[in-house]
Amino acid sequence: MPQPVPADLLEIAEALLPDAPLGSARLAEHGNMHHVVLFPGVAAVRISKRPMHAAELPRRVEILRAVAAAGLPFAVPEPLTAVTTFGERAAVAMSWIDGEGLPEGVGDPAAFGPLLEALREVEISPALEAVLRRPRRYADGLGWADILNDEIVPRLPTKWRDEVRQRLDTLLALEEVPARLVHGDLGAGNVHFGEDGKLTGVLDWDMAILSDPAIDAALVATWHGWDVLRATEEETYQRAWAWNDVIGVGHLHAVFTGKPLSRVDGFVRSVVAWLEERG
Repeated sequence: MPQPVPADLLEIAEALLPDAPLGSARLAEHGNMHHVVLFPGVAAVRISKRPMHAAELPRRVEILRAVAAAGLPFAVPEPLTAVTTFGERAAVAMSWIDGEGLPEGVGDPAAFGPLLEALREVEISPALEAVLRRPRRYADGLGWADILNDEIVPRLPTKWRDEVRQRLDTLLALEEVPARLVHGDLGAGNVHFGEDGKLTGVLDWDMAILSDPAIDAALVATWHGWDVLRATEEETYQRAWAWNDVIGVGHLHAVFTGKPLSRVDGFVRSVVAWLEERG
């Protein structure tokens, strides 16, 4: 359930949206990089948690502008204000997206098939090309395969090292496909449905990249269940499985950045917990 909004965050939200109904304001539950102040039916205000996130917010807003212009058959958040600085924080008001996310393990293939197809069919415009990264397997030691091979696998418990290397080899053996628009975080509350069960919109494009569309298929499957992919092509299913099989597809965004991992030990602990749970 949404939480009451701390006074400092409410002050920022009010500065951006002076006419918003403050009595309805609530704080969203999730958000690693941003606090999100909700004005149901009106707007959502994203407020950075740390200076590094404040510095990234303008680029993230440009991603939303480019995605919104891509002609997707569902709503995406669009900026209602400029990115504004408040001390070490930055904030922006975004348009409201109706509907709600589905609980873990719940999903209809008839809904997710069209979602994945719509993302796969988006034309990669110059605007998207300009703001989205294309993760590379190998890039002077900072490609995602470099990081997994050199930084992650050697730190795993001995019993997992050969197994994970084999899974990685299987993934790398797949033929590369043309890069498409990949949301990168299609789980939890990011995919909204209306009361009639129809897809209304997709939130939180912070992890968006240009890459293999099977990554999004894997993300959908790991949250909603692999059965939701039964309407997709077998090749997409197998590619999705391979992307998830290495260390869990949800971990991969950290190695897609083209930057060194800032907290390698914590990342490895999370991967090991996933491996142990999955078995």
